[in-house]
Amino acid sequence: MNVLITGASRGIGKSIALEFAKNKCNIIGCAKSDFDGLSDTKQRVNALGVDCYIDLCDITKEDDIRQFILYATNKIGCIDILVNNAGISYIGLLQDMSLSEWNEVISSNLTSAFLMSKYLIPQMLKNQAGHIINISSVWGNVGASMETAYSASKGGLNSFTKALAKELAPSNILVNAVSPGFIDTEMNKSFDKEDLNAIFEEIPLGRSGKTEEVAKLVYKIATSDYITGQIITIDGGWT
Repeated sequence: MNVLITGASRGIGKSIALEFAKNKCNIIGCAKSDFDGLSDTKQRVNALGVDCYIDLCDITKEDDIRQFILYATNKIGCIDILVNNAGISYIGLLQDMSLSEWNEVISSNLTSAFLMSKYLIPQMLKNQAGHIINISSVWGNVGASMETAYSASKGGLNSFTKALAKELAPSNILVNAVSPGFIDTEMNKSFDKEDLNAIFEEIPLGRSGKTEEVAKLVYKIATSDYITGQIITIDGGWT
């Protein structure tokens, strides 16, 4: 199987790439600017004995996506699984947010999933099979103060997932989302020890999640034949 993962240079995306590579899937990875991170992913994937194609791609730009998919398909072959993982956050009051900052969050977290899916679905239709897995967030389920745009983008991604699942089910293309809670990633490195302890007190399992744990869940979903239209939360019982 061939798996395309956006945001594959670090964090959850890198762990997803490695999890699929361990299970002998070829990997196609992109990131907006972190080529060094992508190169590390490629090196580690190749060490597991499978092929890997990487390149920079601005997933908010239609032409970039179209070109990336064309090159990747020519190099690796048709894509069986798409993981829309890349995304950005914005922390601050809504009234302090500019329209350009709002648009950047929505484009990076939601429009990118539309564009990637739009240009990969024809390949999956041809094969009458495929998986699209969107990486959402618990804030897409319940919302977060100071993260209105991020919450809106992930809430939209959840509805996108459910609607597209219904649209593609007759063609045996399954669409799901994984909704992580507090995961140990670069995005959460800004929290100090006191903040972390306060968060962990609210999480029944008492710790942050690991990127590898999210990756294992994504792989399980991608190897299921009867799960579609689901938003599956992995948050240690937090929400």
